[in-house]
Parts: sequence; structure tokens; C-alpha cells
Amino acid sequence: MWAHSHKRIQLHPDLHVISQMDVEELIYTLVEVIIAISCCLGNMLVILALWTSKGIKQPTFSLIVSLAVADFLVGCVAIPSAVVVDGKLRTSFHACLFISCVVILLTFVSVLCLAAIAVDRFLRVYIPLRYKRTVTQKHSCLMVATCWLVAVPLSFTPMFGWYNHENLPASVNSTMCCRFIDVIPFSYLVYFNFFLCTLIPLLVMVVLYSFVFCTIRGNLRKKPGNNAQNASQHYLRKEKQLAGSLSLVLALFALSWLPLHIMNCIAYFGENNVPLSAFHVGIMLSHANSAVNPIVYAFKIQKIKEGYLKIWRGWILCAAENQGSQANQATDSKSSSNCNIVEAGIR
Repeated sequence: MWAHSHKRIQLHPDLHVISQMDVEELIYTLVEVIIAISCCLGNMLVILALWTSKGIKQPTFSLIVSLAVADFLVGCVAIPSAVVVDGKLRTSFHACLFISCVVILLTFVSVLCLAAIAVDRFLRVYIPLRYKRTVTQKHSCLMVATCWLVAVPLSFTPMFGWYNHENLPASVNSTMCCRFIDVIPFSYLVYFNFFLCTLIPLLVMVVLYSFVFCTIRGNLRKKPGNNAQNASQHYLRKEKQLAGSLSLVLALFALSWLPLHIMNCIAYFGENNVPLSAFHVGIMLSHANSAVNPIVYAFKIQKIKEGYLKIWRGWILCAAENQGSQANQATDSKSSSNCNIVEAGIR
């Protein structure tokens, strides 16, 4: 009896650790579900707002729509895939590798769309008189297509051999517990994903936005004289406001993704002693960026704010009309029933 109770006391800490891990996994999954729903609803609203306000025809806003589509897909594709590749599914090695590459894909699309937006803002200030002739709707559509097409080979590079060969099973038909880090090597995440495809584009974007702000600030310091100069000052203020809003989107992207990339660097160059819970926080923070962007658009970009209000007014109007039609139907049915009662009384 004493031996049995002593044995139970020894097993108790292990059971406590297991239950704690289960709680962490549950919290991680629930938070990811909330973020995914927010991504889908918020970015769908952005797409509808620009579609209804015809802003999608303007080059800058077509790029913002592309970014919103990528953020929407983060909610309905990337986040479920990220939860799956956290050990929730048994698959073949290459199936797990493919799902992991899909998770990476939308990150590259976001980076390339942000870079395209920065180039667009740069051209708007650098060649203001030739901008409308140079950057047409056709060119912006080509830029959007280029962002998506270039992101595919970049994200699926591990499928061509840059994967964890030591975890590749000997048998083709064997399955494994699918974990992102078991198939994607840290060398790819650090050197290719972070240094080459994220950090360098971010630094280029910072330089472009710095040029935009310095140019606009220098032109605004000039004292306006005639009406043409006053109109130019008004145009520059609008450009400064839009560039500031888009640079805020870029800053939030960097702040959301840098912690996860830094942890990958620590795990690769250090002793791989980053706790799993820290990685979970970094992953959730990176996904939350896609849910935050629609809120930034609502408060900072006038055209998207107007689109939101238009959708909201249309929804209220439709709700009022439906309520009115239901009230009319109820009144008609009530009057017809009263008539039937009267007729019955007469008979």
C-alpha cells in the first residue's frame, strides 16, 4: 500500500506537466481561432469597402486589396495550417512539408505587397507629373500578379531539397507527427526567409519611405503663393497622410514578425533553448498583424473609412427595410384574420 502511494506521488509531477502543456495548447488553439475569425471578417470588410467605393481602380488601393486578400487567406488558410503543423496531424513527410510551405507563402506575399506599395508611394513623390501615365491600373494589376507569382517559388524552396533530411523516413509509405520545425530547417528560416526575403526588403522600404517623407516635408516648407501652389500644398498634405498611414502598416508588420524571426535566430545560432510557449506567442503575434491591418485602415485611410461607413449605412437601411416589410406582413395577416372572424360572426 505504501509503495503504491509512493509511486503515485512520483507520477504526479509528470501528470501536472502534461496537463499544463495541454492547457497551453488549448489556449494557443483558441487564440488562433479568434485571430483567424478576425482576419477573415476584417479583411473581407476592407475588400468590400474598396470595391464599393471604386477605390480598387486606383493603383495604390489595388495593392492594398492584394495585401487584404493575403491577410484574409492568413485567417482561412495559414492559421489552420499552422495549427495542423503543430503536431495535430499525422501525415507523410512531404505532405507535412507542403502544408508548412503554404504557411510561409502568405508571409512572402505580404512582404512583396508592402514593398510594391512603398515603390508606388516613392514614384508618386519622385515623378508626380508623370505618375498617372507611368503607373496605370494595368501596371498595378501586373504588379499584384508579380507579387503572388514570385512568392510561390520563394516559399516552396524547401520542396526542392532544402528540408530536414535527417527527419526524412526511410519508407515512402510511413507517416509522422507533422511539426513545422521537423521538416523546415532553421537555416532556411534564418538565412533565406529572414535575412534575404524579409530583412533586406524591410530596409529598402524604410529607405523609400524616408525619401518620401523628406521630399514632402521639404516641399511643404516652401511658402505657397498662387492658387496652383496652394493646390500643390493640399496635394502634398494628402500624400503625407496616406504615406504615414501605409508606413504605420509597415511598422506594425515589422514589430509583429521580428520577435518570431529573432527567436529563430536564437534557436539556430544559440543552443536551441527557446521554450515552445515563446514560439507560440511569436506565432500568434505574427498572425495578429493580419487582423490589426483593417483597424489601421479604418482609422487612418479616408477612402477605406468612407467605404466602411457606406457598408454600415447600407446594412442599417436593409435591416430597417426588412423590419418594415415584416411589420407590414404582420399587419396584413392580422387584418385578414380579423376579417375572417367578422365573417364567421356574421354567418
